Amino acid sequence: METPVKILVVITDGTEDIEAVVPIDLFRRANFEVIVAGETKEVTFARGVKVIPDALLADISEDNDFDLIFVPGGAKGVENLLRNQHLGKILQNQKSKNRWIASICAGPLVLDKFNILEKEQNITSHPSVRSKLTNYNYLENNVVVSGRVITSRGAGTSIDFALKIIELLGGKELADKIANDIVYNSKSGT
Repeated sequence: METPVKILVVITDGTEDIEAVVPIDLFRRANFEVIVAGETKEVTFARGVKVIPDALLADISEDNDFDLIFVPGGAKGVENLLRNQHLGKILQNQKSKNRWIASICAGPLVLDKFNILEKEQNITSHPSVRSKLTNYNYLENNVVVSGRVITSRGAGTSIDFALKIIELLGGKELADKIANDIVYNSKSGT
């Protein structure tokens, strides 16, 4: 039996609801093993939704075997994660093993803070934090894949972002199946 894709999703108070929940949902539809790790036993998202994480981030080993680590955005959530040195060590270990790291919205600020991004690397983010990411080649694409880093713009690009991750880790056929299952066509009108 094939080992399932294993993803760590990092959440905290202030994490943007859509940017966390949409990818988690789609990853689980793809039968990926998803561990949602919070800084606390109960997390309150940016819009007031309360979530019970699967694990505490403090209990996640710095030396782990996740295929991908995902850091959602949300201004307050990112502000909280920028102070989390344990997360920094987890991300640096992931990078040293040449494994995938993904982030959306203001989340790339966390990747910047913990030296995950390379100078001149192609990235995107929410437009509001672009001015803080000047060491990189900033693109306005909805999703940017550069090396082993995947970045995206914000809540409105969450589905495209999650489907790209599914395609990269599980194949295009699986990503297309999930898109079809949720009646999603990125080129569709109203």
